[in-house]
Amino acid sequence: MHLEGLRVLGKPEQFARYYYEQGADELIYQDVVASLYGRNSLHEIISKTAKEIFIPLTVGGGIRTLDDISSVLRSGADKVSINTVAHENPDLITKASRMFGISTIVVSIEAIKQPNGSFIAFTDNGRNRTDKEVVSWAKEVEQLGAGEIMLTSVDQEGSGKGMDANLILQVCDAVTIPVVAHGGIGNPKHVLEIASRLPVSGLAISSMLHYHTITISKNLDSFEEEGNIEFLKSNRILSSIEASTINDVKKLLKDNMINCT
Repeated sequence: MHLEGLRVLGKPEQFARYYYEQGADELIYQDVVASLYGRNSLHEIISKTAKEIFIPLTVGGGIRTLDDISSVLRSGADKVSINTVAHENPDLITKASRMFGISTIVVSIEAIKQPNGSFIAFTDNGRNRTDKEVVSWAKEVEQLGAGEIMLTSVDQEGSGKGMDANLILQVCDAVTIPVVAHGGIGNPKHVLEIASRLPVSGLAISSMLHYHTITISKNLDSFEEEGNIEFLKSNRILSSIEASTINDVKKLLKDNMINCT
């Protein structure tokens, strides 16, 4: 909820396999505490996933150097997502896009709405405030060479109450590169609402899909050391989230004449 209160759900590669079989167009792996602990430890998971899954894989978390990007790509990722280092060292965006290709470099923007209605970019899972207003920062990262923006509404993330259409529209109108929006989807109708109204390139969904997945593949074995498994034991979900599948989402979109591959 709002990028806080992390819960263990299972092994990422198992979820990835299921979503691939369900028809996901892309998968996103994010080590949400990598920057906090100064680590980059997704290589083994990336390698396992890339051997069996043949759709684009975007990986983020703890990536700070060109060598880090190269290492993640060699492990099997198709794109890398950066946030903290993009603020600390914006030149890395330009250098990385020149070295690895524009389409490979994704800048993640974690947006939090302010009392005056503006949106400010944050890092480290919404913990640390930057001095960047989201729309101006989106324009800047495009100019620096980013090939895509991953836009997260921290306010809506995990709530299941729907996406922040105003935030998404502002960013989409400000840039020409693809914008993938994330945060707030609680049922397939939320996807339809955004996809039918806004010029967004893609929508990233987590809780709504994960909640369905754990009902059919719950496994508590060997996860005690990983963190909070009380959620898995409880077998409950937020009332605002309707556990759904990718097939549910795509059927609704197609029924409403919205193209989705």
